[in-house]
Amino acid sequence: MLNDSDRVQVLSEALPYLQEFAGRTIVVKYGGAAMKDSLLKEQVIRDVVLLACVGLRPVVVHGGGPEINIWLDKLGIEPQFNNGLRVTDATTMDVVEMVLVGRVNKELVSLINRAGGSAIGLCGKDGNLFKARPEGRTGIGFVGEVTSVDIRMLVPLIESGYIPVISSVAEDNNGQAYNINADTVAGELAAALNAEKLILLTDTPGILQDYHDPTSLIRRMDIQQARNLIDTGIVSGGMIPKVSCCVRSLAQGVRAAHIIDGRIPHSLLLEIFSDSGVGSMLVASDYSP
Repeated sequence: MLNDSDRVQVLSEALPYLQEFAGRTIVVKYGGAAMKDSLLKEQVIRDVVLLACVGLRPVVVHGGGPEINIWLDKLGIEPQFNNGLRVTDATTMDVVEMVLVGRVNKELVSLINRAGGSAIGLCGKDGNLFKARPEGRTGIGFVGEVTSVDIRMLVPLIESGYIPVISSVAEDNNGQAYNINADTVAGELAAALNAEKLILLTDTPGILQDYHDPTSLIRRMDIQQARNLIDTGIVSGGMIPKVSCCVRSLAQGVRAAHIIDGRIPHSLLLEIFSDSGVGSMLVASDYSP
């Protein structure tokens, strides 16, 4: 427990970071254990509200795979996956939209509001925030990818002090809904908003040199190093789309992308407001703080 003197000292030491990032947009992809564990969820929500209170502009993008599975089970629908992607037929798409837009999104909005923030829930359909098309692989149904982002509706909300909470559902030009990977959505939104940071909360320490050794964390790399890690197989499986969306966002102007362990209490604040951070930071080669 901090005494009053220690608490004031911590606030004083945070001043340079607060000055550096004041007014900057931070896109946070929220998912994994930090979304399932009630204590971690409360901490993440409070941290997001704190960011807004000290002058940063957080935008939250969320998934909700476990909650989707719960409701599919309640409806007697067996979840199907193809190479890590949820097979999304028409019935499953209805459930995905119901859960992500109608339940998970509004729960997060409510939690942020109760913590003292001002949140507003959105999905890709709202104001044509982002449009979709089929992801391209056969046998996966209505799984989509982002084709365009229109931030004209989003920017005034951010500038007015709202915390947008965005679910990864969008539609194509014909009105067909698609389920889109939340990491991808977060990366595309970060690029469109010219964000200072894209932060992915995951269930891993970050990018590891050796997948079996959690102490082999690679704390910093540039775009070319990240691509080399994918090409050499050091980054594999489910980490490939995460690293790829970080690389794509950096190439489009995002200043820094972070993959951090959402299981660590207050990992979001540790990554932003400390020199060492807690995860892996990806940057363009010419990055300087």
